[in-house]
Amino acid sequence: MILVLHNRYRTTGGEERAAADLLWLLRERLGEDAELLERDSARLGRARAAAGMLRGGLHPDEVAAAVRRTGARIVHAHNVNPTFGWRALAAARAAGARVVLHLHNYRLVCAVGTCFTRGADCTRCHGRNTLPGAALACRGDRAEAAVYAAGLALWQRRLAGCVDVFVVPSAAARERLRALGAPLDDRAAVVPHVVRAFAGGSRAGDGRHALVAARLAPEKGVEVAVDACAAAGVPLVVAGDGPDAPALRERAARAGGDVRFTGLIEPPALAELRGAAGLALVPSRSAETFGLAAAEAMADGVPVAASRMGALPELVEDDGLVAPGDAAALADAIRRRFGDAAAGERGLAWVREKAGPDAAAVALRAVYGAALARPA
Repeated sequence: MILVLHNRYRTTGGEERAAADLLWLLRERLGEDAELLERDSARLGRARAAAGMLRGGLHPDEVAAAVRRTGARIVHAHNVNPTFGWRALAAARAAGARVVLHLHNYRLVCAVGTCFTRGADCTRCHGRNTLPGAALACRGDRAEAAVYAAGLALWQRRLAGCVDVFVVPSAAARERLRALGAPLDDRAAVVPHVVRAFAGGSRAGDGRHALVAARLAPEKGVEVAVDACAAAGVPLVVAGDGPDAPALRERAARAGGDVRFTGLIEPPALAELRGAAGLALVPSRSAETFGLAAAEAMADGVPVAASRMGALPELVEDDGLVAPGDAAALADAIRRRFGDAAAGERGLAWVREKAGPDAAAVALRAVYGAALARPA
């Protein structure tokens, strides 16, 4: 029995998708009984969230009770802030479970989790020194930034001490966390985000547009895709929403390209857009820990052009990589790769090998074995 913990974010994002896909993998490919214990930051007041960060979690007894009730031998935690914290993991261990902590981002050290602030990649915070994040108010609100900085610094090593194995989605994420001074030591294993569905072949040759599927926020670099597609003369569809949406619409109008913004759409509609795409763009300005948008496009046989940053070089072949923020280089990559079915076929084969259910199941089974083998 595996008990999965996840504190949902105020705004639903990729980590919620990853947690759901992991549950599917556990049940359908590993044959495990799995139960989800979930909390939701959107239902918390700010005072309650602050209390959770500063106390190292709220109501750890609920986690201990769930371990005893289910007989879970593994507690697999995703996001633990602000309501689970180290106290939930300690309670799980005290109740007899081993603990796996899945680090989808850099939140062990970085209060916003992306290592991106004020329009640029940022590694100012290091180890337990989170004062730069407080000084820069990276979370937007100075009081909230101070609370997160204090909570991370206070409990970082206590949290790490409750973990049997850390899981990261890429080698790049593991190396950056180590460079940031996160206390991973020898316990970090790579398990890719599982990609569940694969096309029978590439349809990129019939593609009608380039596609960006992302939250419209500064770290995603969508403005680079807008400028590059205008320069390359390729229609662009932008699927997603976020704080940069108004500015991006204005930029698209100034650039003079053919850009359509769909807003936030459901997965079937996004799949339809991918099916009609000749190219997917992932122009991130931050160090992605995996690149799920790239992997899902590749699984649909769509070639990808992306930033040479973070984990994206582990997915995308060299011909599709450009320096982050370089619209001219991205325009050249668009001209090379748009409608390239051969590149689509290569990407499809690579992502199936790297992140398909079979590969992810093997990696996750090894993680659980390592966790159970560690001394109690």
